Amino acid sequence: MPQPKLIILDRDGVINHDSPDFIKSPEEWIPIPGSLEAIARLNQSGYRVVIASNQSGIARQFFDITTLNAIHSKMHRMAQQVGADIDAVFFCPHAAADNCDCRKPKPGMFAEISKRYGVSLKGVPTVGDSLRDLQAGFIGGCVPYLVLTGKGAGTHEKGGLPPGTQVFADLATTVQHILKHPSPLP
Repeated sequence: MPQPKLIILDRDGVINHDSPDFIKSPEEWIPIPGSLEAIARLNQSGYRVVIASNQSGIARQFFDITTLNAIHSKMHRMAQQVGADIDAVFFCPHAAADNCDCRKPKPGMFAEISKRYGVSLKGVPTVGDSLRDLQAGFIGGCVPYLVLTGKGAGTHEKGGLPPGTQVFADLATTVQHILKHPSPLP
């Protein structure tokens, strides 16, 4: 059976506008222009789109799992309205002090994605706006892409990106590049 084409995206700052105060309600979840359409283009090219997102707002009690589910329900609904499908959402509900294995920059979510899909992540594109997004993916074997939306411009300015990180303005331009230059599967 051939390996499915996967791409792993961070959520806040990549698909939707980020907030220093967290996205705490469905009303605060606002897509970045072109991001959902970019996901639809990925789907049309055979990619399964998976999200890996730190959601420490749960541990900090800014919102609960029911609210997070409502936010994701809105995201899925809006994606479907433009013909996009998000295959799965993996998230870490822990605070940094919990020292869990799933919170990025640790690669636990990426290992879980690999296990769930029964595939190696070698060569799988991952898109994030923070260093920890890229580090977790890189450790997991992914090809890192930084977007300048969300925290991305600040991340780019600070430097220290994983080797081979490519930088693009937003998810739409990243997807345009990936579709023109796909990574060969292992």
